[in-house]
Amino acid sequence: MRYISTRGQAPVLSFEEAMLTGLARDGGLYLPETIPQMSTADIAALEGVSYEEAAFRVMRPFIGDTFTDEEFHGIIARAYAGFGHVARAPLKQLESGHFLLELFHGPTLAFKDFAMQLIGQLFEAALKRNGQRVCIVGATSGDTGSAAIEAFRGLDAVDVFILFPQGRVSEVQRRQMTTPAESNVHALAIEGHFDDAQARVKDMFNDFEFRDAVGLAGVNSINWARVLAQVVYYFTSAVSLGAPHRKVSFTVPTGNFGDIFAGYIARRMGLPIDRLVVATNQNDILHRCLSAGEYRPDGVIPSISPSMDIQVSSNFERALFYAYGQDGGAVAQLMDELKAGGFKVSQGALEALREAFDSGRCDEDETSATIRRVHAATGELLCPHSAVGVKVADEMRVPGTPMITLATAHPAKFPAAVEAASGVHPPLPERMSDLYERSERVTGVANDLGAIETLIKERTGH
Repeated sequence: MRYISTRGQAPVLSFEEAMLTGLARDGGLYLPETIPQMSTADIAALEGVSYEEAAFRVMRPFIGDTFTDEEFHGIIARAYAGFGHVARAPLKQLESGHFLLELFHGPTLAFKDFAMQLIGQLFEAALKRNGQRVCIVGATSGDTGSAAIEAFRGLDAVDVFILFPQGRVSEVQRRQMTTPAESNVHALAIEGHFDDAQARVKDMFNDFEFRDAVGLAGVNSINWARVLAQVVYYFTSAVSLGAPHRKVSFTVPTGNFGDIFAGYIARRMGLPIDRLVVATNQNDILHRCLSAGEYRPDGVIPSISPSMDIQVSSNFERALFYAYGQDGGAVAQLMDELKAGGFKVSQGALEALREAFDSGRCDEDETSATIRRVHAATGELLCPHSAVGVKVADEMRVPGTPMITLATAHPAKFPAAVEAASGVHPPLPERMSDLYERSERVTGVANDLGAIETLIKERTGH
């Protein structure tokens, strides 16, 4: 299995190389050269197997000879052993034809755990075998950072630096990043918003002298292994509702486009997905682009669903690559135009995107109203991101096709917003009940590439 860059000018890599590299040297994102197919019989055979076995079958064709079957089985088993539900990603019915896919039973109570726990084990196995050490740098709007720190804390071959926007994550998200005591993990509060943090991470990857000196690796959703791990729960949930013998639709609350792009890959592999619906909050650049054909950031407005407060959606580049017929030069030009303020999607590419994705938006009042309504009707407490998904899904559902909305985080990660909407304070699970009592360890940094690189070099001894 070979991996190519969305911009067409980087070396072709193996799965292991693409995983450890993260961002391609031409600034693009890695994708498999070809997408493996699962037959109707292969998909039907997933019914009744454990989540771990389904994960093995779905992901195995993508990893080539990087790991043996035995090694890969062990990696998957260790990745999901700490989840709080035996089904890992259970489905819950909200009403007739509408189901919630609970993706918050991992160690940090968010869907990012599915990918990050796996990638932690993948990195550990590969680095131990190669005798390498890497420095992982990531940006987070809240959940990726805590999931990365949880996955890599205490590992011998990895240093982890996570940049998060100061004052723009929930207290639970912040504390999950700042309370681990292990010396190999570092929480950095950057002045600015998520797009600033993400831009500085990309700048570090494009500073090849720094990148090579510290052994830079990335675990943001720019990393293909992250997307691959998320493909699995599209298969398990769809099969639970009758796939491959019936079509299923999905609505995904998303800001960085990685989670819904995983659904696109599942469909390309053969899963009979009817509709993939992008659900945005008031920072609705993805909805605006799919509606009007222009991608122009216009500033981030803080919201009660902060993990979606994004205007530069990294994984959208992967969707554009397919929409433009896998033309790396066209994608590179669009990304250059984005740096200059934005770009217009060609008519043919826009039609391809609209064929693949639907979209909708949900403002602040609608988010709170959805939390309140769903709790009153079902007793289910939604986090604000999941509520965005449910509201848009309700508008997009069609009779006869089950709709699955991805519940991306536990409501206790956003207690103030949930309580304001529902009147109920969502408690943390027992295993995290002392989170507010743990001491924090955090470093404030300026939105300045040189200052951040200097700090990382000092802490890693380079």
